[in-house]
Amino acid sequence: MLVIGNGESRKDIPIDKIKGTKVGCNAIIRDYIVDHLICVDQRMVDEVLKYNTKIYTRADWISKYSNFENVTTVPKLIKQGTERWDEPFQWGSGPYAVLLSAKLCKGPTVRLIGFDLHSITNTVNNVYKGTSNYDPVDKNAVDPRYWIHQISTVFDWFPKLRFKIYQTQDWTLPESWKKHNVSLDSLDNL
Repeated sequence: MLVIGNGESRKDIPIDKIKGTKVGCNAIIRDYIVDHLICVDQRMVDEVLKYNTKIYTRADWISKYSNFENVTTVPKLIKQGTERWDEPFQWGSGPYAVLLSAKLCKGPTVRLIGFDLHSITNTVNNVYKGTSNYDPVDKNAVDPRYWIHQISTVFDWFPKLRFKIYQTQDWTLPESWKKHNVSLDSLDNL
């Protein structure tokens, strides 16, 4: 099982050559076929309806897509916390993609690529920045605290699954991700 974020670290990875079930986020479908596509932004759902893939979006607007057999809701959270970042509407496509991958995984490991979290510049870190339905290239980087917390929560919810994060050599695993079922490996070893 491979879950694919849109951080710039994955821009040179030949995703189409990687075998197995793939869960991707938003505009990845412009470049690669994925088995499951998470789009929690209505603009992205509208854009990707033309693709023949399973699309997951928020329950809040699923009725808008009732005529599309390939659109369904993102998985429900296992448990809802009390903080704002624990609310289902605050979850982004990336954390929902990790959650869906964990729920669908039949093997022992979920592999993650493109979950950069932080930008190495002061601007947004996304391979699709500056394109339709995305922030401009010069917009400030997104604060990753919600993503870090939400993905850490998924790791906790699935203690028997292994999560292997493939990243660049200089990338640092967030403290809250340092768990018995999470490991870090080089993108070169993917």
